[in-house]
Amino acid sequence: MSSPKPSTIRVGNRYRAKRLNGPYDAIVIGSGIGGLTTAACMSKLGKKVVVFEQHYTAGGFTHSYDRNGYEWDVGVHYIGDMGADHTLSKRLFDHITDGELKWAPLDDRYDRIFLGDRHVDLVAGPKAFKDELKQAFPGEENAIDTYLKYLRQVAKAMPGLVVGKVLPDLAAGPLRKIVGRAAPDFLNKPTREVLESLTSNQELIAVLAGQWGDNGLPPAESSFIIHALIARHYLYGGYYPIGGASEMAKTIIPVVQQSGGEVFTYADVKQILIEKGKAVGVRMADGEEVRAPLVISNAGVFNTFGTLLPDTAPEKDFYQQKLQTVERSMASNCLYIGLQDTAENLGLPKTNYWIYPGPNYEKNLEEFIAAPDKTDIPLTYISFPSAKDPSFADRYPGRATIEIVAPGPHEWYAEWADKTWGKRGEEYEAEKEAYAQRLLAKLYEKFPHLEGKVDYYELSTPLSTDYFCRYSKGEIYGLNHTPDRFEQDWLKPKTRIPGLYLTGQDVMTCGVVGAMIGGLLTTIAVSGLKSLPLAKKMFVG
Repeated sequence: MSSPKPSTIRVGNRYRAKRLNGPYDAIVIGSGIGGLTTAACMSKLGKKVVVFEQHYTAGGFTHSYDRNGYEWDVGVHYIGDMGADHTLSKRLFDHITDGELKWAPLDDRYDRIFLGDRHVDLVAGPKAFKDELKQAFPGEENAIDTYLKYLRQVAKAMPGLVVGKVLPDLAAGPLRKIVGRAAPDFLNKPTREVLESLTSNQELIAVLAGQWGDNGLPPAESSFIIHALIARHYLYGGYYPIGGASEMAKTIIPVVQQSGGEVFTYADVKQILIEKGKAVGVRMADGEEVRAPLVISNAGVFNTFGTLLPDTAPEKDFYQQKLQTVERSMASNCLYIGLQDTAENLGLPKTNYWIYPGPNYEKNLEEFIAAPDKTDIPLTYISFPSAKDPSFADRYPGRATIEIVAPGPHEWYAEWADKTWGKRGEEYEAEKEAYAQRLLAKLYEKFPHLEGKVDYYELSTPLSTDYFCRYSKGEIYGLNHTPDRFEQDWLKPKTRIPGLYLTGQDVMTCGVVGAMIGGLLTTIAVSGLKSLPLAKKMFVG
C-alpha cells in the first residue's frame, strides 16, 4: 500500500533560522487558535510576536488538509454566535481577522439527535428551540423553561470566572469568594445531576445533553459549566467559515504581521529557556535559540510543564504535582470521506447528525470501552462540510465531503505509537479499515442512497492527532471538563515562572471560541493596563 501524500494546503511561513527577524516582544509556541488569537491581539497593541508551529501548516485544530482532490477540516465542524456582530465570539473574530473572515449559517435545525430510532432536532433561536422540545416532550414544559433559565444564569456567572483568570492572586482569592456567593449552586455540579433535578424524563435529558461530544465527556462526568457554555453558544444556530477552516489562520496571520510579527511552520520548539528563574526564550529543534521577554505556550499544560520546561526550572515540581489534578480529554477517530458529486445533488444536509444507540450515554460508553467489537458505537457524529461551505462547489466542482467522528481510545493503537505516520504497517491499516467500515455503515443507515457513491475515505486515529497536533494521547479537547478542572486555580494565563504564560483551550475551556477567549485573556494578562480598551471593546462592546 502506498503512503499517503502530504497535503498541499500550507498556511504560514516555512521556518529557517535565517528568516528570523528579531528581536521579538513575545514568542508563542503553537499556532492553534488560542496562540493565533494572542499573537493577533498583541500585534494590534503594537507588539512584534513570533509564532512557532511544528506542523507544516498553521492553525492547530483549525487547519484543513487535502488529499486525492478533496479537502476536509480537522476540527472546525461548526461555530456558534456568528450571526450577530454584538456577540463576544463574533467581535473577537472580527478583531483578529480585521473583519476578513466570513460566515455561512447551517440549517435552522443545526443538530439532529438520534436516540435509537427516534430523533429530535435542536433548532436555532431560543423560542424555536423551546417550541421544538415542548412539542417532542409534552408535559415537560416547565423543565424546558427552567433549563433555558439555567443557561442564562451560567452566562451571567461567567464574567466573574473570566476576570478571576487575569487578576493577580491577591485579588483573585477574594473575587472568587464574591463570585461563589453570587453564582447559582448548580453552576459546577455534574451535568447529569443538574438535568435530573429538572426532569426524570431520560430521553429529554439525553436530547439536552446530545452535544456532549463537543466537550468529550458524557453528562455524568462533565461540569454543568461546560455543558451550559456549549448549549448557549449554539442557541442561535451554527455557522461555518466560508472557504473552509483554513481561512481562519489565513485571515489572522496578516494581522500578526502588521507589527512585524510572523507565523512560522516546521518550527519545532524543543525547550523553554530558563535563566535565573525566568523564561527568556526557546530552543528550536535545529539548536537555534530565540529570545524574548515573554514566552506564551499554546501547547497545552502537559506539553508545557511536562516536555518543554527543563527539569532545572523553578516550580517544575509544583507543576508536575498539579498535572496529577487534571486528566486528558477523550481521543477520537475521524473518517474523512470524498464523493464524486455535489452536496446538492447528493442531498447532503447542513445539519449535524449525532447518532446514539439510546439515551443512556454512560452505560453505552462503558460497554463499548469494555467490548468495542461486540457493542454498538456509543456516539457517531456526522458532519457535511461541503454542504455547509457555499464556496466549496466553486473550489471543488462536482465533489462533496463528509466527516464522521467517533470515540477511539488511544490504547487501541498504542502498539503502533512509535511508528512513523503513513508507515505503521498492515495490521494497523486493517484495524483502521474495520472501524472505517463500521462508520460507513452508520452513514448508509441514515443515507442509504450514498452506498456505492463513496470515491475515497481515510481514517485518522489518536496517533494522527499526536503527530499533527502534539497531543500525545490523542486528546482533542486538552483537559477533561470535569467539575474538578474548574476548581483548579493554576489553570490561568500567568504561570509561577516569570515571563512564562499559557494560552489556548487549557486556560478557560475547549472549542474554537473557548480557546480564543483563552487567547484574549492571555493578552490581557501580559499587557496589563494597556489592554483595558481591548478588554472593554471585547467584553462590553
